[in-house]
Amino acid sequence: MILHVDMDAFFAAIEQRDRPELRGKPVIVGAGPHERGVVSTCSYEARRFGVHSAMPSREAFRLCPQGVFLPPDMERYGAVSAAVFSIFERYTPLVEGLSCDEAFLDVSGARLLFGDAETIARRIRSDIATELRLTASVGVAPNKFLAKLASDLRKPDALVVVPEGDDAIREFLAPLPATRIFGVGKATARILEAHCIRTIGDIQRADLARLARLVGNAAAAALKDLSFGRDSREVETEREEKSISREHTFDEDVSDRKTVEETLLELASDVARQVRAAGRWAATGKLKLRTDDFRTVTRQIRFGRPCRDDISYRETALALFGESLPARPVRLVGFGVSGFSDSPPPPVQPDLFGPPADSGKEEKRDALFSAVDEARIRFGAALGLGVPRKNPGRR
Repeated sequence: MILHVDMDAFFAAIEQRDRPELRGKPVIVGAGPHERGVVSTCSYEARRFGVHSAMPSREAFRLCPQGVFLPPDMERYGAVSAAVFSIFERYTPLVEGLSCDEAFLDVSGARLLFGDAETIARRIRSDIATELRLTASVGVAPNKFLAKLASDLRKPDALVVVPEGDDAIREFLAPLPATRIFGVGKATARILEAHCIRTIGDIQRADLARLARLVGNAAAAALKDLSFGRDSREVETEREEKSISREHTFDEDVSDRKTVEETLLELASDVARQVRAAGRWAATGKLKLRTDDFRTVTRQIRFGRPCRDDISYRETALALFGESLPARPVRLVGFGVSGFSDSPPPPVQPDLFGPPADSGKEEKRDALFSAVDEARIRFGAALGLGVPRKNPGRR
C-alpha cells in the first residue's frame, strides 16, 4: 500500500502559521507584484481569484491586487520540510521525496507496527497538524498513480482512500475527467474531447486501436493501463538526478544578442562547476529560451564525448543559441546538461591513417577547471570568485 502525502499550499501555509495577521488573507509567495518572475505558491484564499503557481507575478497582481506578496524564505521552508520528512520516516524507511512538500511512502511493511495504510495516513496527518500546525492531503492506494490522484481529489486537508480490487478501482476512476490521468494535458484533452472521450470511463471503454490513432501507440497503451488503475512503479528511496541546469530571467526583455550570450556563458560555466562538484560527466547539452510573448524554445545536442569542462559547455551553448536566435526580445535564457556518467570517457584512440588526435584534450581541460574550482573554494572570497555548490539540487 502506497501513500501520497502533499502539504497544502506549503510555503504560504508556513507564512500564515508564523504570521497570524496573514491568516484568511490571499498570500502569494514568489516574485513581487511588479517584478519579473513567477508565483512559487499561494494560499487557497488567493486561488479563489485564479492565482496559481508558475503564474507570472504581474498577472497574479492583476487578478488579485489585494494579495499579500512575500519573497520566499527557503531556509525556513527547508527546516519545516525536514521536520515533515522526519515524521514520514517514523512510519517507514521507504520514502520517495518528490519535492520539499510532497512524497510517496510505501507502508506495506508497517502494518504490524502501526495498523493498516489508512490508519497510518491518519496518524501522519495528525502528527503534522499537532507538531507543525500545518495540514496535508493524503491519498491511500495500491500504487503510486492512484495514491497521487487520490491526494489531489479533495484538497486541502483531506484523506482519500482508493478502494481495493480491480472492479472497485475501475468504478472509482470511471466518472473522473480524463485530465486526472497523468500525461493528459490541454493538447491531449482537446484531441480526446473532439472524439467524445471526456472521462476516464470513456478511455476504459475506448478501443485501443482507436486511441492509438488519436495519440500514438505508446500513449494509448499508457492511457489504457492508467484508466484501469494499473501502475507497476515502485517507491524509489534514492532518486538519481537526471539533469543539472541554470536559468536567468531578465529584469527587462532583452533584444541585444551580446547581452544574452554573456548571460548564457555564465550559466554554462555555472552548470559545469555543478557537474564537477557532483563528480559526474554529461553527454547532452540543452538550451532554453523564452521570448517576450512567453513562447519557449528548447534545443539540445550530444557532446562529442561526455564532458564537464567550461569550454565545451560554453561552446555548445553558443552554438545552440546561434541556431535558435529568436526574432523577438528574450525574457529567459537557460542552459542544462543530462545523460550523466560517473566515470570519465575512455581515452581517444588515434586513427592510424587520419590526422593526429589531440590526445588528452578533455583530460587537460578537466584538470584545469577542477583546479579553478579548488581555487574558488580556498580563495574565492579573496579573489572575488563565486564558490561552487558541493551538492547541486535537482532540476
